[in-house]
Amino acid sequence: MSSPEDAWVTVARLGKTRGNRGEITALALSDRPERFESLGQVYLCGTGAPVPRQVEHTWFHNETLVFKFQGVDTISDAELLVGMEVRIPIAERTEIEPGEYFQSDLVGCGVVDRKSGARIGTVTAWQDGGGCGLLEVDGEFLIPFARAICVEIDVAARRIAVDLPEGLRELTQS
Repeated sequence: MSSPEDAWVTVARLGKTRGNRGEITALALSDRPERFESLGQVYLCGTGAPVPRQVEHTWFHNETLVFKFQGVDTISDAELLVGMEVRIPIAERTEIEPGEYFQSDLVGCGVVDRKSGARIGTVTAWQDGGGCGLLEVDGEFLIPFARAICVEIDVAARRIAVDLPEGLRELTQS
């Protein structure tokens, strides 16, 4: 059974207010800026239950995402939203190309050695280290998410087969 958090995808994290008309900056959690152009209803999540909000419009200012929500028309209104996550139902995620993966789909996948079939662990987090990104395995070590290492990815089966370079596990253990 999935938890309620599994039903949502966080697409941005709200930052500070911008301007005097209720605009607020955000950290975009998608590498596709066009994704934000089509947002309609979103859910703002903080400490309580998700609150539905209609996106009036979004744009980028100096590579910073800016939101304008309906009914949020002053700096004081926007200040109440600082730090909240902007979420959408998981069913509304954008389409991706074959061979691309949502980071959230990789978390929870079992990692196995391709040659021996031995279980290595479970992906517990994604770290954005620049370049290809890193899979955190059991909170203990990191695996670069590169095609040469992560050679078979089956998100539906929750399995990633890897060819680990010798010494990588020892090198990246925390």
